[in-house]
Amino acid sequence: MKLKRLIFLGMVPLVAAMGGKPEGEADARKPYVRGEVPAARAETPARELPGNELSVLAASEADPAEFLWQARPVVIFADTAADPAFVEQLAALRRDPLPLLLRDVVVITDTDPAAGSAWRRQLHPRGFSLVIIDKDGQVKQRKPAPWSVREISRAIDKFPLRLEEIGRAAVLP
Repeated sequence: MKLKRLIFLGMVPLVAAMGGKPEGEADARKPYVRGEVPAARAETPARELPGNELSVLAASEADPAEFLWQARPVVIFADTAADPAFVEQLAALRRDPLPLLLRDVVVITDTDPAAGSAWRRQLHPRGFSLVIIDKDGQVKQRKPAPWSVREISRAIDKFPLRLEEIGRAAVLP
């Protein structure tokens, strides 16, 4: 039985490569376009995200609800913009933004504890903190030290929503 499953699963990519639909039959699903809001969610205005550069926004400019189901906020907290860990983290993200862009990441920076932004009220950071939030608004990772782009992108690739996006979710029960 397992052999039959393996043979069948091995044939799926072959059939897909050959064109799985008969001629003349169109696919009813509309392809995903970055930044486009599906009709069901069209009533809530979405922030325009640039397609070719990493979005780095101040916490005062962005509300957490804006990114729900649209992007993955990576929030960087520090007590001051001169914090060495903050400077190092921001430089690392700007050095190699492509993996983050492919994962719909938006960087939010908050270096003013006195301002009491919505991000600070929601996440309660202390000192330097890196928080990765998934598209569903759930906090997935908290780190007290800077992470490389590679570490961040690998962590994101393990999120259930990301697995669904890239088609690596388990297909067998």
